[in-house]
Amino acid sequence: MEEKNNIMERIAEANRPVTTGVDEKDIKDWVTIYIMGKGYRVPADLTILTAIEYAGYRLLRSVGCRQGHCGACATVFRRAGEYKLQADLACQTRVEDGMYLVQIPFSPAEKAIYDISKEPYDASVFMKYYPEVARCVSCNTCTKSCPQDLEVMDYVQAAIRGDFELVADNSFDCIQCGLCAIRCPAEIVQYHVAQLGRRMYGRYGLSMPEHLKKRVEEIEQGKFKEAMDNITSKSREELEKMYAERQREPD
Repeated sequence: MEEKNNIMERIAEANRPVTTGVDEKDIKDWVTIYIMGKGYRVPADLTILTAIEYAGYRLLRSVGCRQGHCGACATVFRRAGEYKLQADLACQTRVEDGMYLVQIPFSPAEKAIYDISKEPYDASVFMKYYPEVARCVSCNTCTKSCPQDLEVMDYVQAAIRGDFELVADNSFDCIQCGLCAIRCPAEIVQYHVAQLGRRMYGRYGLSMPEHLKKRVEEIEQGKFKEAMDNITSKSREELEKMYAERQREPD
């Protein structure tokens, strides 16, 4: 946890020149990066995301939470002197001198439409909606591409075996940035496969928690009807006042 906090502190510090402004005389180190083929001189401590903004680009898309949670800022880049393409989230990766950048606004991956209540709880559901999983050659490119360090190949293999629990556990932190699918030579849409697996496991592999059963019964018995009617009958101004005066937990 301490290591994670240090990473987030470094990201926040890297954002400071763009979010609060900084005098150029206070910048000690500079690097040159290339955005869509054009070179820009930017402070060396910036993340890719803030470096693009520092260079004058206004990001309307391919940017979201800025904290590594939403997966919107997937970026492909090539380091100076290397022929291999790298992929990561722009909000978590610091710029390097000579880095070539390309933003990816959308991963062209088709999502299947299904009704899990009508599907069998076995591996055939993956073959039905994502038959490309059978083409997996275990190259592990998907795992190497994942900015969340998930064992992507392992959950794809688990899907082939029908191990829904492992699919759900290994893909739980997926933010669906699409980098695995973009790099996959077998054209597997790993994150959609994982989403199907988690949904199936949630419906068939897990029992309903007792506290959830109790709350559903209370709702059906009308325990909260009076409170709900009271809230829905109020105006926007009244609701805003209630929110501002709500009881808060101590810090």
